[in-house]
Amino acid sequence: MRFVDEAVITVEAGDGGNGVASFRREKFVPFGGPDGGDGGRGGSVYLVADDDTSTLVDYRYTRRFRAERGKNGAGANCTGRGGEDIVLKVPVGTTIVDINSGDIIGDLIEDGQRVMVACGGDGGLGNTHFKSSTNRAPRKCTHGGEGEAREIRLELKVLADVGLLGMPNAGKSTFIRAVSAAKPKVADYPFTTMVPNLGVVDVDRHRSFVMADIPGLIEGAAEGAGLGIRFLKHLARTRILLHIVDVQPIDGSDPAYNAKAISAELEKFSPTLAQLPVVLVLNKLDQLSEDTREEWCKHILDELQWEGPVFKTSGLLAEGTKEVIYYLMDQIEQQKELEVEDPEYAAQVQAFRAQLEEETREQTIAAKEAYREKRKAQREGLENDDGFDDDDFDDDDDEMEVIYVRD
Repeated sequence: MRFVDEAVITVEAGDGGNGVASFRREKFVPFGGPDGGDGGRGGSVYLVADDDTSTLVDYRYTRRFRAERGKNGAGANCTGRGGEDIVLKVPVGTTIVDINSGDIIGDLIEDGQRVMVACGGDGGLGNTHFKSSTNRAPRKCTHGGEGEAREIRLELKVLADVGLLGMPNAGKSTFIRAVSAAKPKVADYPFTTMVPNLGVVDVDRHRSFVMADIPGLIEGAAEGAGLGIRFLKHLARTRILLHIVDVQPIDGSDPAYNAKAISAELEKFSPTLAQLPVVLVLNKLDQLSEDTREEWCKHILDELQWEGPVFKTSGLLAEGTKEVIYYLMDQIEQQKELEVEDPEYAAQVQAFRAQLEEETREQTIAAKEAYREKRKAQREGLENDDGFDDDDFDDDDDEMEVIYVRD
């Protein structure tokens, strides 16, 4: 199944039906008068959040949606039938952006939430509306109004309370498998996770939260290296970041250096994102002997100069994971309670979220522009040096869309 987290579509509401100029002509009714009906209203286009929809792949191939036009009015004061509305289903967590103005039309964060993205045109008026004591036989009627047309961008960000981040093969997928019912792919090579995975973590009865596992980051991710900004934006809706660090990477790299690189990429991508609370998890302790675990963990923490919360786990053996999820649950509940009890704090959180959304959107768009410029330079270089022309890269000329294929 393909996971598409961005799509550009055109929506067109239906035009209103025309009003008509008609006169009542019946037997034994010598003075009938005007009886022209109004036109029907054009259909509108709505977007609705649906829990059963998890990707925007449907809008990868069908990109234009047009609602039905309203029917014309008729005699005997008959109003034309209104056009049928179009209701498009999108995943929960979809933001709708007007491409021309850059304005956010809506943010669908709850199942069943609905927003109108294109309003149907009003129906035209029949000649009945224009009769008066001085104009008893009006021949005037009006045309229906034009339906609204828009080009919009759909941006999907997964909704989760906790976001996992770390280097490829740090054990993020293994960790989420250990604490939830999610079953992402696990293998002994980097980038086994190609799409975000969500898991519901049940802590106690009636106590649970959602955790998101995003593909591993590498140095230079904010500039597009690896899977880069394609998934960093999915952390924008989380409350807490869980930084998974492999204490003994298979490539022999320094775990402290890797952790610093991830933190630097967050700061480059979005300074606001880097301000989210971070919990450090030193993972894969089962690969170290019991005699060296404490000493090695202390070395990593000293190198990082870490003063925040830290946990030591083995995702494969599910050791130490319970302490992590209980801590996260407590932190999430405290944040939610504070938002309810303190309106000023809730306003600050809302402003923070708005700023974070704006930063991630701007960074994503800027990275796409840089990507297109880079591909353009490559095309020009190949054309000059090797005889290739632009036709060899037609797929890159359109609006870049992020598409990943699940194995």
